[in-house]
Amino acid sequence: MPKVSVCIPTYNRQGLLPFAVDSVLKQSFQDWQLIVCDDGSEDNTPALMNAYEAQDGRVRYLRHPQNIGKSNNMRSGFDAAEGDYFIKFDDDDRLTPDFLTQMAAVLDTHPEVDFVSCDHWLINQTNQADLEASEQNSRYWGRKSLKTGVIENLLEVVFIRQSLQVGCTLFRKAALDDVGFMRPDLQNCEDNDLLVRLALAGKVGYYLDERLMEYRVHAEQQSIARDIRYLEDKLKYLEYFHFQDSPTLETNRQQRLQETRLLLGLRYVEGNQPQQGRNILRTYRQQNPANRKAVFGLLMSYLPSGLQDPLWTLARQMTPRSYMEQMRQGN
Repeated sequence: MPKVSVCIPTYNRQGLLPFAVDSVLKQSFQDWQLIVCDDGSEDNTPALMNAYEAQDGRVRYLRHPQNIGKSNNMRSGFDAAEGDYFIKFDDDDRLTPDFLTQMAAVLDTHPEVDFVSCDHWLINQTNQADLEASEQNSRYWGRKSLKTGVIENLLEVVFIRQSLQVGCTLFRKAALDDVGFMRPDLQNCEDNDLLVRLALAGKVGYYLDERLMEYRVHAEQQSIARDIRYLEDKLKYLEYFHFQDSPTLETNRQQRLQETRLLLGLRYVEGNQPQQGRNILRTYRQQNPANRKAVFGLLMSYLPSGLQDPLWTLARQMTPRSYMEQMRQGN
């Protein structure tokens, strides 16, 4: 039985997937199995992975004939895992050569710890690490204030600060079994959801203050439909939890719920779903009657789509970009 199971979910990434797979093959720690679960790719991924299976018997390729959704695809890889430790990371990212050696050593020497997370580099399309961007990213997500050791106030770290990433985390598989791993009804925010459920279940997290993962930044093209799917899942994620015993956490949750509802209402209107948008924005205005964005969205919902387009373009130009938008666009 392998000590560590590594899972890489993939979909139509034949150009980048080899970087992820090769980073596992090159680990200084070699007691692993690699499971690549394919959510119905339509490119050359099957031939690519068949070659890897023939090259190394520790590699297993699970292909779904059709798309079953990101969370269900990840769950299939988890179900096939045989190791005591488990990690899932994306098909366009990479482990540094000593990732498994250093992370497994933490779990080996700290039996009370259920998972260990580390920091990561940001890399571009040519696989070059950007130190300045990596430092900024660590500061933004609060990892600069985390020290090596058991994480205090774990629920605050994973819910409010959102400092940890599942792709940079090695878990005891038994801890993931205890909470049922990923929820199958979430295709977005599923990683944050998992970490919060682990914290609520009393699991112990450890932070290793090293950059042992490389996270690829894409200038991805956004779409209204994609934004809507993400915001719908974010609402599910935020509505799932209630923090009656922690006013600070509950206040944060309510604030983010309101922000998400506002954005979703606006995206529904912009995406030619005016009635859904009106319903959400009217409810939002009951608590925020003077919010200009909500008023703007409601007015836009009554305009023909041909008149809306230039106004939406102008509104986006006048709205400061979020940190995530700046990061993905490389500035």
